[in-house]
Amino acid sequence: MLTTIVSRENPAFKTWKKLARSGHTRKRARQILLEGVHLVASWHAVQGMPLCLLASEKGAKRAEIADWLAAGERQGAQCAVLADALFAELSETKTPGGLMAIAHLPPEPKAPALDVDSLLLDGIQDPGNLGSILRTAAAAGFSQVLLSADCAAPFSPKTLRAGQGAQFQLQIHEAADLAAFLAAFTGPSLATALQDAESLYAIDLRPRPVAWVFGAEGSGVRSPVLAAARQRVRIPMPGAQSVESLNVGHAAAICLFETLRVRG
Repeated sequence: MLTTIVSRENPAFKTWKKLARSGHTRKRARQILLEGVHLVASWHAVQGMPLCLLASEKGAKRAEIADWLAAGERQGAQCAVLADALFAELSETKTPGGLMAIAHLPPEPKAPALDVDSLLLDGIQDPGNLGSILRTAAAAGFSQVLLSADCAAPFSPKTLRAGQGAQFQLQIHEAADLAAFLAAFTGPSLATALQDAESLYAIDLRPRPVAWVFGAEGSGVRSPVLAAARQRVRIPMPGAQSVESLNVGHAAAICLFETLRVRG
Protein backbone atom coordinates (compact mmCIF):
# COMPACT_ATOMS: atom_id res chain seq x y z
CA MET A 1 0.00 0.00 0.00
CA LEU A 2 1.22 3.50 -0.84
CA THR A 3 2.22 5.81 1.98
CA THR A 4 0.40 9.16 2.00
CA ILE A 5 2.20 12.12 3.56
CA VAL A 6 0.38 15.35 4.38
CA SER A 7 2.45 16.78 7.27
CA ARG A 8 5.68 18.78 7.10
CA GLU A 9 6.63 17.14 10.41
CA ASN A 10 6.86 13.73 8.78
CA PRO A 11 10.47 12.49 9.34
CA ALA A 12 10.82 11.12 5.83
CA PHE A 13 9.63 14.39 4.30
CA LYS A 14 12.16 16.33 6.39
CA THR A 15 14.93 14.05 5.11
CA TRP A 16 13.86 14.47 1.48
CA LYS A 17 13.69 18.24 1.87
CA LYS A 18 17.27 18.32 3.14
CA LEU A 19 18.34 16.27 0.12
CA ALA A 20 16.54 18.68 -2.19
CA ARG A 21 18.10 21.78 -0.64
CA SER A 22 21.59 20.78 0.52
CA GLY A 23 24.52 19.63 -1.58
CA HIS A 24 26.35 18.74 1.62
CA THR A 25 23.49 16.44 2.66
CA ARG A 26 23.44 14.76 -0.75
CA LYS A 27 27.18 14.19 -0.67
CA ARG A 28 27.15 12.85 2.89
CA ALA A 29 24.20 10.52 2.21
CA ARG A 30 25.48 9.73 -1.30
CA GLN A 31 21.96 10.18 -2.59
CA ILE A 32 20.46 12.38 -5.30
CA LEU A 33 17.00 13.65 -6.12
CA LEU A 34 15.60 13.09 -9.60
CA GLU A 35 12.65 15.22 -10.70
CA GLY A 36 10.35 14.46 -13.61
CA VAL A 37 9.28 11.32 -15.43
CA HIS A 38 12.00 11.66 -18.07
CA LEU A 39 14.82 11.88 -15.53
CA VAL A 40 13.43 8.97 -13.50
CA ALA A 41 13.11 6.90 -16.67
CA SER A 42 16.67 7.79 -17.71
CA TRP A 43 17.97 6.63 -14.34
CA HIS A 44 15.90 3.42 -14.51
CA ALA A 45 17.23 2.57 -17.97
CA VAL A 46 20.83 2.62 -16.76
CA GLN A 47 20.72 1.90 -13.02
CA GLY A 48 17.39 0.16 -12.38
CA MET A 49 14.63 1.12 -9.97
CA PRO A 50 15.50 4.04 -7.63
CA LEU A 51 15.39 3.70 -3.86
CA CYS A 52 12.25 5.76 -3.51
CA LEU A 53 9.48 7.14 -5.73
CA LEU A 54 7.50 10.24 -4.70
CA ALA A 55 4.37 11.50 -6.42
CA SER A 56 2.19 14.52 -5.84
CA GLU A 57 -1.52 13.97 -5.21
CA LYS A 58 -2.33 15.32 -8.67
CA GLY A 59 0.52 13.39 -10.26
CA ALA A 60 -0.56 10.09 -8.75
CA LYS A 61 -3.83 10.37 -10.69
CA ARG A 62 -1.99 10.34 -14.01
CA ALA A 63 -1.75 6.87 -15.56
CA GLU A 64 1.96 7.19 -16.38
CA ILE A 65 2.93 8.10 -12.81
CA ALA A 66 0.53 5.55 -11.31
CA ASP A 67 2.33 2.90 -13.39
CA TRP A 68 5.68 4.04 -11.99
CA LEU A 69 4.40 3.77 -8.43
CA ALA A 70 3.00 0.31 -9.07
CA ALA A 71 6.28 -0.84 -10.62
CA GLY A 72 8.23 0.65 -7.72
CA GLU A 73 6.13 -1.23 -5.18
CA ARG A 74 6.61 -4.50 -7.06
CA GLN A 75 10.38 -3.99 -7.15
CA GLY A 76 10.78 -3.01 -3.51
CA ALA A 77 11.16 0.77 -3.79
CA GLN A 78 9.71 2.98 -1.08
CA CYS A 79 6.72 4.75 -2.65
CA ALA A 80 4.79 7.71 -1.29
CA VAL A 81 2.17 10.21 -2.36
CA LEU A 82 2.74 13.73 -1.02
CA ALA A 83 0.23 16.50 -0.58
CA ASP A 84 0.66 18.85 -3.54
CA ALA A 85 1.96 21.64 -1.29
CA LEU A 86 4.64 19.35 0.19
CA PHE A 87 5.67 18.08 -3.22
CA ALA A 88 6.05 21.69 -4.38
CA GLU A 89 8.42 22.35 -1.47
CA LEU A 90 10.75 19.63 -2.75
CA SER A 91 10.58 20.86 -6.33
CA GLU A 92 12.71 23.65 -7.79
CA THR A 93 10.46 24.08 -10.81
CA LYS A 94 7.54 26.51 -11.15
CA THR A 95 5.28 23.72 -12.41
CA PRO A 96 6.25 20.42 -10.75
CA GLY A 97 5.86 17.39 -12.98
CA GLY A 98 4.33 15.15 -10.35
CA LEU A 99 7.06 12.52 -9.94
CA MET A 100 10.41 12.47 -8.13
CA ALA A 101 12.81 9.77 -7.09
CA ILE A 102 15.60 9.33 -4.55
CA ALA A 103 18.55 7.30 -5.83
CA HIS A 104 22.07 6.38 -4.77
CA LEU A 105 24.74 8.72 -6.09
CA PRO A 106 26.61 6.80 -8.83
CA PRO A 107 29.91 5.35 -7.57
CA GLU A 108 32.99 7.48 -8.12
CA PRO A 109 34.84 6.34 -11.26
CA LYS A 110 38.40 5.07 -11.20
CA ALA A 111 41.31 7.25 -12.33
CA PRO A 112 40.66 8.95 -15.70
CA ALA A 113 41.72 6.99 -18.76
CA LEU A 114 44.45 8.63 -20.82
CA ASP A 115 43.51 7.05 -24.12
CA VAL A 116 39.84 7.93 -24.69
CA ASP A 117 38.08 11.01 -26.04
CA SER A 118 37.71 13.38 -23.12
CA LEU A 119 35.98 16.63 -22.23
CA LEU A 120 37.60 18.95 -19.66
CA LEU A 121 35.63 21.77 -18.04
CA ASP A 122 37.44 24.52 -16.18
CA GLY A 123 35.37 26.59 -13.77
CA ILE A 124 31.90 26.07 -15.28
CA GLN A 125 29.84 27.28 -12.31
CA ASP A 126 26.38 27.66 -13.82
CA PRO A 127 24.37 24.43 -13.30
CA GLY A 128 22.36 25.02 -16.48
CA ASN A 129 25.47 25.42 -18.61
CA LEU A 130 27.13 22.40 -17.04
CA GLY A 131 24.09 20.19 -17.53
CA SER A 132 23.72 21.32 -21.14
CA ILE A 133 27.38 20.56 -21.87
CA LEU A 134 27.13 17.11 -20.27
CA ARG A 135 24.09 16.40 -22.43
CA THR A 136 26.04 17.45 -25.52
CA ALA A 137 29.01 15.29 -24.51
CA ALA A 138 26.84 12.19 -24.16
CA ALA A 139 25.16 12.86 -27.51
CA ALA A 140 28.52 13.33 -29.26
CA GLY A 141 30.02 10.16 -27.78
CA PHE A 142 32.45 11.78 -25.35
CA SER A 143 31.96 9.47 -22.37
CA GLN A 144 34.72 10.80 -20.07
CA VAL A 145 34.38 14.24 -18.45
CA LEU A 146 36.78 15.92 -16.04
CA LEU A 147 35.61 18.86 -13.92
CA SER A 148 37.81 21.32 -12.07
CA ALA A 149 37.19 21.66 -8.35
CA ASP A 150 35.16 24.86 -8.73
CA CYS A 151 32.70 23.55 -11.31
CA ALA A 152 29.02 23.27 -10.40
CA ALA A 153 27.94 19.99 -8.84
CA PRO A 154 27.08 17.60 -11.69
CA PHE A 155 24.42 15.75 -9.67
CA SER A 156 22.60 18.72 -8.13
CA PRO A 157 18.88 18.90 -9.01
CA LYS A 158 19.41 21.88 -11.35
CA THR A 159 22.31 20.27 -13.21
CA LEU A 160 20.48 16.96 -13.46
CA ARG A 161 17.44 18.65 -15.01
CA ALA A 162 19.63 20.49 -17.52
CA GLY A 163 21.51 17.28 -18.36
CA GLN A 164 18.29 15.27 -18.76
CA GLY A 165 19.95 12.05 -17.66
CA ALA A 166 23.25 12.46 -19.56
CA GLN A 167 25.11 12.14 -16.25
CA PHE A 168 24.09 8.49 -16.00
CA GLN A 169 25.87 7.70 -19.29
CA LEU A 170 29.15 9.46 -18.46
CA GLN A 171 32.26 8.85 -16.41
CA ILE A 172 32.44 12.13 -14.49
CA HIS A 173 35.60 12.94 -12.55
CA GLU A 174 35.05 15.77 -10.09
CA ALA A 175 37.77 18.02 -8.63
CA ALA A 176 40.20 16.80 -11.28
CA ASP A 177 43.67 18.24 -11.87
CA LEU A 178 43.12 19.29 -15.47
CA ALA A 179 46.68 20.42 -16.18
CA ALA A 180 48.17 17.16 -14.87
CA PHE A 181 45.74 15.12 -16.96
CA LEU A 182 46.61 17.06 -20.11
CA ALA A 183 50.32 16.56 -19.48
CA ALA A 184 49.83 12.80 -19.46
CA PHE A 185 47.13 12.52 -22.14
CA THR A 186 48.16 10.42 -25.13
CA GLY A 187 46.37 12.36 -27.88
CA PRO A 188 46.02 15.98 -29.01
CA SER A 189 44.47 18.40 -26.52
CA LEU A 190 42.52 21.39 -27.76
CA ALA A 191 41.63 24.38 -25.59
CA THR A 192 39.25 27.11 -26.73
CA ALA A 193 40.75 30.59 -26.63
CA LEU A 194 40.16 33.97 -28.25
CA GLN A 195 43.80 34.93 -28.86
CA ASP A 196 46.74 33.15 -30.49
CA ALA A 197 44.37 30.41 -31.62
CA GLU A 198 43.75 28.56 -34.88
CA SER A 199 40.35 28.35 -36.53
CA LEU A 200 38.30 25.31 -35.60
CA TYR A 201 37.83 24.64 -39.31
CA ALA A 202 41.56 24.69 -40.11
CA ILE A 203 42.78 22.01 -37.70
CA ASP A 204 42.82 18.25 -38.13
CA LEU A 205 40.19 16.73 -35.86
CA ARG A 206 40.62 13.15 -37.07
CA PRO A 207 43.21 11.87 -34.54
CA ARG A 208 41.91 9.76 -31.66
CA PRO A 209 41.76 10.20 -28.77
CA VAL A 210 41.24 13.94 -28.37
CA ALA A 211 40.75 16.08 -25.29
CA TRP A 212 38.65 19.23 -25.59
CA VAL A 213 38.98 21.95 -22.94
CA PHE A 214 36.39 24.65 -22.24
CA GLY A 215 36.47 27.39 -19.63
CA ALA A 216 33.95 29.62 -17.90
CA GLU A 217 32.41 32.49 -19.81
CA GLY A 218 34.28 35.69 -19.21
CA SER A 219 37.48 34.21 -17.78
CA GLY A 220 37.85 31.33 -20.24
CA VAL A 221 40.31 28.49 -19.72
CA ARG A 222 42.74 29.47 -16.96
CA SER A 223 46.41 29.98 -17.71
CA PRO A 224 47.89 26.76 -16.17
CA VAL A 225 45.34 24.60 -18.00
CA LEU A 226 45.68 26.57 -21.23
CA ALA A 227 49.47 26.16 -21.07
CA ALA A 228 49.10 22.39 -20.64
CA ALA A 229 46.95 22.03 -23.77
CA ARG A 230 48.83 21.37 -27.00
CA GLN A 231 46.74 23.60 -29.24
CA ARG A 232 44.51 26.67 -28.92
CA VAL A 233 41.34 26.79 -30.97
CA ARG A 234 38.86 29.56 -31.76
CA ILE A 235 35.44 29.42 -33.36
CA PRO A 236 35.27 31.93 -36.26
CA MET A 237 32.50 34.49 -35.81
CA PRO A 238 32.58 36.76 -38.87
CA GLY A 239 29.09 38.07 -38.25
CA ALA A 240 29.48 38.89 -34.54
CA GLN A 241 31.73 41.92 -34.39
CA SER A 242 30.28 43.07 -31.06
CA VAL A 243 30.30 39.63 -29.40
CA GLU A 244 33.46 38.53 -27.63
CA SER A 245 32.55 34.87 -27.23
CA LEU A 246 29.77 32.33 -27.49
CA ASN A 247 27.92 30.83 -24.57
CA VAL A 248 30.16 27.99 -23.40
CA GLY A 249 27.40 25.45 -23.93
CA HIS A 250 27.02 26.53 -27.56
CA ALA A 251 30.80 26.55 -28.07
CA ALA A 252 31.11 23.01 -26.72
CA ALA A 253 28.31 21.78 -28.98
CA ILE A 254 29.95 23.31 -32.06
CA CYS A 255 33.38 21.85 -31.31
CA LEU A 256 32.29 18.38 -30.26
CA PHE A 257 29.93 17.90 -33.18
CA GLU A 258 32.49 19.32 -35.63
CA THR A 259 34.85 16.62 -34.34
CA LEU A 260 32.15 14.05 -34.95
CA ARG A 261 31.46 15.38 -38.45
CA VAL A 262 35.11 15.39 -39.52
CA ARG A 263 35.55 11.82 -38.33
CA GLY A 264 32.63 10.82 -40.51
